[in-house]
Amino acid sequence: MPNVTSSDPSSAPEPLQPLIDRVRARVADANLALDRRARSTRPRSARSRQVKSVALGEAQSPTSALTPEIRSLRHVFQDLGDTHRQHRRQTGEHVPPALREAALAFKGAPSLRTLVAVAAFVEEEGILAW
Repeated sequence: MPNVTSSDPSSAPEPLQPLIDRVRARVADANLALDRRARSTRPRSARSRQVKSVALGEAQSPTSALTPEIRSLRHVFQDLGDTHRQHRRQTGEHVPPALREAALAFKGAPSLRTLVAVAAFVEEEGILAW
């Protein structure tokens, strides 16, 4: 019978990869998904409404003014929040003050660095799936 355990370093579990690299990869995936969604076709009526609103000088939505990088960072942040809220519902735990501060720091200045700080708390709980 073959040996099930392997000492091959390429088969190492992903959590051994540094957290910042995993967050960076997740943001890149979110960027691709959001880009694909933005390029997908809309019904003609929706396109004509948008053209009319822009022609009339109406303000664009707040999310349309965001850069693709910020939108991707926010998307990953929201996923982390959903994961942590679900965990809290199951365990009955409260939000740690340090996590709340990290989340506020991200909301104030969204960046990869501030997102990694939030992801570190979720990973500490052992609920980070990626």
